[in-house]
Amino acid sequence: MFEVSGHNYIAGTRSAQGSNTLQSHDASTGEALPYQFHQATVDEVNAAAEAAASAFPVFRNLSAARRAGFLDAIATELEALDDSFIALVCRETALPAGRIQGERSRTSGQMRLFATMLRRGDFYGARIDRALPDRQPLPRPDLRQYRTGLGPVAVFGASNFPLAFSTAGGDTASALAAGCPVVFKAHSGHMATADYVADAITRAARKTGMPEGVFNMLYGSVGEALVKHPSIQAVGFTGSLRGGRALCDMAAARPQPIPVFAEMSSINPVVLMPQALKVRGTKIATDLAASVVLGAGQFCTNPGLVLGIRSPEFSAFLERFTGLMGEQPAQTMLNAGALKSYCHGLDNLRAHPGITHLAGAGQQGNQAQPQVFKADAGLLIEGDELLQEEVFGPTTIVVEVADQAGLLEALNGLRGQLTATLIVEAAELDTLGDVLALLEQKVGRVLFNGYPTGVEVCDAMVHGGPYPATSDARGTSVGTLAIDRFLRPVCYQNCPDSLLPDALKNSNPLGIARLINGVGSRDAL
Repeated sequence: MFEVSGHNYIAGTRSAQGSNTLQSHDASTGEALPYQFHQATVDEVNAAAEAAASAFPVFRNLSAARRAGFLDAIATELEALDDSFIALVCRETALPAGRIQGERSRTSGQMRLFATMLRRGDFYGARIDRALPDRQPLPRPDLRQYRTGLGPVAVFGASNFPLAFSTAGGDTASALAAGCPVVFKAHSGHMATADYVADAITRAARKTGMPEGVFNMLYGSVGEALVKHPSIQAVGFTGSLRGGRALCDMAAARPQPIPVFAEMSSINPVVLMPQALKVRGTKIATDLAASVVLGAGQFCTNPGLVLGIRSPEFSAFLERFTGLMGEQPAQTMLNAGALKSYCHGLDNLRAHPGITHLAGAGQQGNQAQPQVFKADAGLLIEGDELLQEEVFGPTTIVVEVADQAGLLEALNGLRGQLTATLIVEAAELDTLGDVLALLEQKVGRVLFNGYPTGVEVCDAMVHGGPYPATSDARGTSVGTLAIDRFLRPVCYQNCPDSLLPDALKNSNPLGIARLINGVGSRDAL
């Protein structure tokens, strides 16, 4: 069994310069676990950022095949972690073993997915416009473009996914794939888990000959110092709107501003169309309730808003849905802070004059009780702030509109979201043109006849969306497109072939697809 160190990781070695320590706790009982972690000092933040900066020139110039081997090795190390690791994650997060085992498979799987993409080579985005020396009135030079890593990336661990959005999660995987060393800030809710995973990444780095400093990890309140460090060139974050916005503001105020890719807040509306409710209203109520309470509602894509058009079928659905939600058992949340935030959100909803409580027992003990509320559609149309706020936990708000015009008005009042879901029958598809066009401007992913909890890790996935779902709607934190956040284009003009990166050389030694004079080709020049 691997022993938890409790020390920071800097350039492949452990460091514990500071005397202040942080305590790990059992999420279910609140009792202290036998693990303490050293708060990183300012000197350790500097050392970690500078180690990443020193590793960057070497790491980004390694072949894509070498970086792919590193990612595969990380996946292998994660898969080799034994049952004691699973048990530890369960204690720190109150998540069941099956969930953790599945999340570990997802985490190793996304490492292997990025490795496959690296070997494929399309991430280079290679473009070549050959010289036209005889062009009139002016000749054209030889121009060649590819994409390379931005530089060291600061990654902030998320609370709700201790593996897939944390130490070796999607931000770390995509940054490493891009050739960017990582300085990772461990989340306070599962520090022992982070320690295990950081050790696995470091073992993989040593086995594959990666430069020291390719991965570093720090404990404690180091976010501001990390984001402001001049060596850091981008930030990946998953968490609250308040936290993400603070990082964005810090990064923008630097002498050299840097991008922050923050996933922050989403209420993920589910739209129930009349014909669907008429045909399968009972099943919709059952499936929707299961999605709302899945994992104690602690998913970025938890359905926090349900919209339906007034009808007898909608009334029947609502009665069934509220009954089911009232029967759902309470669940332990990730940590005491998550439960406190959830209860605060419920108190705000109960105090709002335009919102009615429909179902759910009062909160007792340290578990979250599922809840359902109903809000007046006018609150959405008028842009009521409270209705737009994510309540992180097993609760949702139902909004009833008079007709499809009212539905469009309500949807138009929504801010940016990660997802929107349409529950619809085939006979209704022709009526959804305006709705779909509107949702396309509001969200990163539109679902049909499914539920947003559950994000597939694949090439086509978008886990992003307009603000405040994310700080930059042009990216995604899941899927291979996530690498785009940590790459930048570079153009070479009349560069000698011997000095060009392999992706742009005449002989195309990588055998990748390139855009040559506007035509896709794998041919040598």
